[in-house]
Amino acid sequence: MTDRLDVTTPDPTKSGSGAATAAPFPEPEPLSTDPSKNSTVRPGDRIFRFLSEGSGVLIVTLIAAIGFFLVWRAVPALARNTENFFLFGGTWNTSDPAAMQFGIFELLQVTVFVSVFALVLAMPVALGIAIYLTQYAHARVKGPLAYMVDLLAAVPSIIYGVWGLYVLAPVLSPFALWLNENLSWFFLFKTGNASVAGGGTIFTAGIVLAVMILPIITAVTREVFVQTPRGQIEAALALGATRWEVVRTTVLPFGMSGYISGAMLGLGRALGETIALLIILRGTQTAFQWTLFDGGYTFASLIASAASEFNNEYKAGAYIAAGLVLFILTFVVNSLARAAVAGKDRSAS
Repeated sequence: MTDRLDVTTPDPTKSGSGAATAAPFPEPEPLSTDPSKNSTVRPGDRIFRFLSEGSGVLIVTLIAAIGFFLVWRAVPALARNTENFFLFGGTWNTSDPAAMQFGIFELLQVTVFVSVFALVLAMPVALGIAIYLTQYAHARVKGPLAYMVDLLAAVPSIIYGVWGLYVLAPVLSPFALWLNENLSWFFLFKTGNASVAGGGTIFTAGIVLAVMILPIITAVTREVFVQTPRGQIEAALALGATRWEVVRTTVLPFGMSGYISGAMLGLGRALGETIALLIILRGTQTAFQWTLFDGGYTFASLIASAASEFNNEYKAGAYIAAGLVLFILTFVVNSLARAAVAGKDRSAS
């Protein structure tokens, strides 16, 4: 038989010496709107916040300093420019520092054309590789293949240039000649100011540039596709969707903004490519005709080709003015990419 423990709770309503009086609960203090008063900020958090904010301010300061330097060095040369209008002039002659004549319209056309052509070639291939690696590839194949694609980014630009001119161009020459002979009625394939058989054309340069930006677009797209919620994929499979239907209805809508961001990042890389295009493209002074069998200079390749003229302040200023336009063009591309991604996110939500 067990003893029963009888615990009596004192009645707070009764008075007397034997009665216990219940202490009232204290009223909670209202939370302050100041976060520093509601929680203790540790020294490590303060240091991390300072370093993070300082890094952001440093990047903005460096970009502003680069822009200021370009404007400061370009203004004296622009003051001596006798071209009708810097942005729409096609002549480039800086031999006489007292009366230079230079315009960037031809450079702008070649730079944009070869970069967009490379982007058009690289985007579908990068998308296919990213889909295969994230949705179809076996685990034993996925790692080595992803490593090989990423390894393309480690090849130096000069190697790409030499390979493009002396290896790829002879291989592409029969196909380029066929396009020029049979499709010359279309403006992209008509005869330009460079030798089609020689390979020093935008056609060859664009293909080499597409290979160069392919790992950038593929890496970004692959990392975004991997983040697709597993629950959505399994739900689509449970409803009877095929693997391609899962990709089309789940993976692509989720990762489209990342795919666009990777493409714009690759475009920015293509706009600034220097050595490979300097080796491949044959520079000419004739008007650009918007054909793949044209030659010419891009902003970066022209600046690199004229390094010997940088000993004069005004001659160097002319090329720095061209670099300033490339600097602004890169900002425009990045702004368009962010606007496109933001618009895609709003439409998805």
